[in-house]
Amino acid sequence: MRYLVRDKIFAIGDDYWIEDESGRKAFLVDGKALRLRDTLELKDPSGRVLITLRQKLVSLRDTMTVERDDETLATVRKKRLSLLRNHYRVALADGSELDVSGRILDREFAVEYDGELLAHISRRWLRIRETYGVDVVREDSDHALLIAVAVCVIHMADKERDG
Repeated sequence: MRYLVRDKIFAIGDDYWIEDESGRKAFLVDGKALRLRDTLELKDPSGRVLITLRQKLVSLRDTMTVERDDETLATVRKKRLSLLRNHYRVALADGSELDVSGRILDREFAVEYDGELLAHISRRWLRIRETYGVDVVREDSDHALLIAVAVCVIHMADKERDG
């Protein structure tokens, strides 16, 4: 399943829709303004919060948590040494890890689990400016989690570039 994400409005406080490949609204990203730390909520079309992304207040490296029902589902951190490409590590609550690597700022990267591709994020498929696609390769995977990881990693990379 492929999702379309409008890329130009990643500021905290802005809300935007993520559409499925048929053009239907699939997820709403709700940026929470006036908070002590960056917070984004991924909601379903009816407004129910599926996942919350929060910046950790105290950490050596920029870190965000991915939460579902007030429990930490994953922690996202940039790997320390990444010479040619951006690498992020997503530590899941069950002890497993996802690897995110590629050209994050160019919106060309992949999310893998144990060497298996779960999602591919790319601008190449689209002609619409300021838009990228998230192609969830495995249909049995958690689409909301993979969308949240893509949004989180891009938010962290953009913040690092700008700050």
